[in-house]
Amino acid sequence: MTEPTMDGVPVSLAPSRALRVEFTGSGSEYFRIWIVNLLLILVTIGLYLPFAKARRLRYFCGNTVVDGHALAFHGDPWRMFRGFLLLAVLAGAYALAGHVSRMAGLVAFCLLAAMWPALWRSSLRFRLGNTSWRGLRFAFRGDLPGAYRALLPIYLPALLLMLPQWLLDPQHPEEALVGAGQFAAIAGLGLLSMLVFYPLGFALIKRYQHGGYACADQCTRLDVPNGRFYALCFKGIGLYVLLMVLMGVLAAIMAAVVGLGRPSGGLTQATTIWLAIIFAIVYLLGLAAIGPWFTARTQNLIWSGTASQALRFESHLSVRALAGLTVVNWLLTAVTLGLYRPFAAVKTARLRLESMSLALDGEVETWVAQRGANEQDASGDAAGDFFGIDLGL
Repeated sequence: MTEPTMDGVPVSLAPSRALRVEFTGSGSEYFRIWIVNLLLILVTIGLYLPFAKARRLRYFCGNTVVDGHALAFHGDPWRMFRGFLLLAVLAGAYALAGHVSRMAGLVAFCLLAAMWPALWRSSLRFRLGNTSWRGLRFAFRGDLPGAYRALLPIYLPALLLMLPQWLLDPQHPEEALVGAGQFAAIAGLGLLSMLVFYPLGFALIKRYQHGGYACADQCTRLDVPNGRFYALCFKGIGLYVLLMVLMGVLAAIMAAVVGLGRPSGGLTQATTIWLAIIFAIVYLLGLAAIGPWFTARTQNLIWSGTASQALRFESHLSVRALAGLTVVNWLLTAVTLGLYRPFAAVKTARLRLESMSLALDGEVETWVAQRGANEQDASGDAAGDFFGIDLGL
């Protein structure tokens, strides 16, 4: 049998040992960090956000233990603050341009879209370059053209979906550049292109991220075909459509109940409120099932397909466990008016991290650390959170 290879280097089917992943944080510890961060963010009108983010990353990294050794985050919050200010300026310029004219808004969107891949790559380089394990700094080796290629399939649907609002002004219909029929056609084409291109963009984004993670002389790659991303996304869409159909049937049943109550004097206000509560609970339970399903399947698909020459990741996150935890977290967060949120974050991090393991072929001590790496630019760090781009678990 021919031994499998990766980039021409043999990969062992039987790694010498497994590296266990643990999360040692506690809700009470993180609550103290979280509440101080929240108060300082409110007092500074949001300016403390990058400093709060640095404290959060330092805590979660410091409590993520791989093979008995904790990760560490070394990011300078002041550099993150400069990136935060840059992002605020860009967002403010985009919002201002939209108020000046529709064409100015379109130009501002195109300029921001042209800059975004570079900011995203900078964010990945900063985050990985300031994280270490056993004294070895991680790195991100994805190139700039790759960032543009990864985001391109997302740009086309986004442009088509946003184009109608620039072409048709509801407040001044006489100035519209297109008619209502053309407006509907462009919007429909945007939705269709989103269905076609989003799974591909999702695959390319994850392949770019997981194909650039590096530590010492090890650089990962993601070996998952695009078809599996399409299957995952379409199943998720199907589950959400099924939920919407269920909610429509439930709404029709409730409307019939209300109609039956009218001839006899109508339903009481309390009964109407209870029907609305039942409707909301069913909807939230549906989301609490679909969201964890998609999250667990995505984590297992991506991380189980990530490997380097001597290291392979495995993820076995349980959908049932994550869904159950999500329901409990939502309930306790609502009951405590949000104060349970840090405890929920810690429990979710523990479940997701401890469902992962690493298979190592050889010894970490034999890795050759890459020295003299270029100083990473923090200007894009805030960009990684602005549009919710996932940087990986």
